[in-house]
Amino acid sequence: MLVTEMLKLAPSAEQGKALLATMRACNAAANRAAEVAFAHHTANKIALQKLVYTDLRHEFGLSAQMAIRSIAKACEAYKRDKNIKPVFRDLGAVAYDQRILSWKGRDRVSILTLTGRIIIPVVYQGRWPATSGATIRGQADLIYRDGVFYLATVIDVPEPPQGPEPDEWLGVDLGIVNLATDSTGQAHTGKGVRAVRRRNARLRARLQAKGTKSAKRLLKARRRKESRFARNVNHVISKKLVGKAKDTQTGIALEDLEGIRDRVTVRKAQRADLHSWGFHQLRTFVTYKAALAGVPVRLVDPRNTSRTCHRCGHCDKRNRPNRDDFKCLGCGFAGPADHNAAINIGRRAVSHAADDAA
Repeated sequence: MLVTEMLKLAPSAEQGKALLATMRACNAAANRAAEVAFAHHTANKIALQKLVYTDLRHEFGLSAQMAIRSIAKACEAYKRDKNIKPVFRDLGAVAYDQRILSWKGRDRVSILTLTGRIIIPVVYQGRWPATSGATIRGQADLIYRDGVFYLATVIDVPEPPQGPEPDEWLGVDLGIVNLATDSTGQAHTGKGVRAVRRRNARLRARLQAKGTKSAKRLLKARRRKESRFARNVNHVISKKLVGKAKDTQTGIALEDLEGIRDRVTVRKAQRADLHSWGFHQLRTFVTYKAALAGVPVRLVDPRNTSRTCHRCGHCDKRNRPNRDDFKCLGCGFAGPADHNAAINIGRRAVSHAADDAA
């Protein structure tokens, strides 16, 4: 399985200056290449290379491969929308391939700068060095964020062999109020995430009204902080779900919610919650963590899972009088609506597994 990991670099002060100078030169070169691409209406790397390659090397002091990577960056951005001239930040990410970046074992990396190659220690914050057989693949992106250098690196992590199909599945109902509720009844609330997003929305409105440089800087910092918080919550939830499934030797059944934002309608006050709902990120985290743990994951059709009684099978819209409660009109069963839906999701995975076996 290919996993992208942000590896933290620990350069010396002098090495840090060299990296910053290199990033500025590469992005300035990419801006120059983008200007020429926009003027000549070409996104062809070979054609653009003939126009700007020599100038980029002489004007910005780039090596041959750095100049080529800058041209490729400009072409890729221009292809996305040929009506707009791409503009890159001074310290935007810089792509390094195998010609200008090499690994010295697992804890050091050799990176080409304007003044030559430098060897920088790597600080592993994840689990990959301890993972047997994990290898680093392809190119890496050099990123400078909040005073820290990172390498966004693709790591090939071997998946453990999948065992036989489980007899039971841990159903997981995804939502906005409760981000995830499993079929054992454990709910992972989204109250904290919603509170942060609503507080930031109010702050964002005030800062946007100001429109000053400092306000825009605060907006950017606030957006990143909110994203990191929501991402961490999804990591924690996915880790707990996969851990529970592994301990109980069950699979994980998730709702297939692709396109749900186009299918459902909500009141104006709920639109922000719907469009900021990170269900896809949570599903992605569950999927890759489950693959690494050898836990199978199955996607099921979510239709009517919240309206169907898991005891008698009676399906009626009126079974769910409000968001939190489920009251079956057929057998009289009552309980938390999300828990009932999670049980139905787990059972659908069992039926799908039986259909596949047949």
